[in-house]
Amino acid sequence: MYHAATAVTKRIWFWISVGVNLGFLGFFKYYNFFITSLHDSFKSVGVDFNFYTLKIILPIGISFYTFHGLSYVIDIYKDKIKPEKDIITYSLFVSFFPLLVAGPIERATHLLPQLKTKRFFTDKFFREGILQIAMGFFRKMVIADSLAVYVDSIYGNSEIHNSSSLVLASVFYAFQIYFDFSGYSDIAIGTAKLFGIKLLDNFNLPYFSKSLTEFWRRWHMSLSFWLRDYLYISLGGNRKGIKITYRNLMITMLLGGLWHGASWNFVIWGGIHGLVLSFEKFSFQKLKINDFGFLGGIITFAIVVLAWVFFRSPDIHTSLFIIHKFFSFDYGAPFIGDINIMINSIVVLLIGLSFDTYLFKKEIAIESFGSRISTFSLVALVCFLTMLVVLFYSNSTNFIYFQF
Repeated sequence: MYHAATAVTKRIWFWISVGVNLGFLGFFKYYNFFITSLHDSFKSVGVDFNFYTLKIILPIGISFYTFHGLSYVIDIYKDKIKPEKDIITYSLFVSFFPLLVAGPIERATHLLPQLKTKRFFTDKFFREGILQIAMGFFRKMVIADSLAVYVDSIYGNSEIHNSSSLVLASVFYAFQIYFDFSGYSDIAIGTAKLFGIKLLDNFNLPYFSKSLTEFWRRWHMSLSFWLRDYLYISLGGNRKGIKITYRNLMITMLLGGLWHGASWNFVIWGGIHGLVLSFEKFSFQKLKINDFGFLGGIITFAIVVLAWVFFRSPDIHTSLFIIHKFFSFDYGAPFIGDINIMINSIVVLLIGLSFDTYLFKKEIAIESFGSRISTFSLVALVCFLTMLVVLFYSNSTNFIYFQF
């Protein structure tokens, strides 16, 4: 009787904790979105109610530290960890500054033990951290911000540009968001290493993927694996038949899209990924196709770029217009604009891709690269990256994922 009562109490407190976490996230991030959508739905059938929206200031990084908190609660409920009795340690886990604003999304099982253990300076972590921080600034301030100039100019006036310009801008955006977000992750992970903390890896050269399934094992890995472990598997994963597997994939990706922002564009973005992942699951299981090869890499990148249109565009109308232009015959010379800006964008992009290609061929992770090269090479590379940051410095924009 005692154990049954304890289990019930534990379940009650678990759902209260989950409800509080999701309640704060839902109120601050989605209240106006759902109210506006409800108003539009009623209005479409001729019923016009006055629904009131609120002027809510979205707390920076709320999506990330909400998921930090949820992982802690869920892991306790599943008996993976014990409740933390030290409020300082728990507060540090939730608000550890390198990952607070844009991740990686940490697990209590991974980060809490490190915070409770005495740490010492190590040459390995210092070398890896310094290089990763320098690489993060290079990826963000040199590559991503250079590409952003062209992307913003095209997407800001998409209706006046031809198909070539829109395709080029969309491809540039695919690399802009990759180098922007991976750059932040590099800075966060590198900074944490200087404090003796190893954060979860977040990117592993995703554009070398030969399928969308592989892409999600390499892109925003801390979110991808969080959704897999805490949502997809909780829904049943692939244990209840192929149809339920498709359902679970779609629910996971739709909610993953909505996690990024209160917009139907993000839901559509997640839906595209969910549909393709379901098709790949069918191909892997029913057609016995294990590898799509080189062609799979091209197709995967094309699908990712197509989905990014919904991620970048301000609304569905603009997204559909750009997609329509993709498949029209309005292909001519793309808009160039300032030739110096275009040349700079291409040059820095090639530098970044060359380094990524080197890491991919050598099967080296950026997280450990600093400790695998000589001191002279490390100093030279950090100086080179710093020089590029200084030379290409402009009015840097915020990290893209700060808005989530």
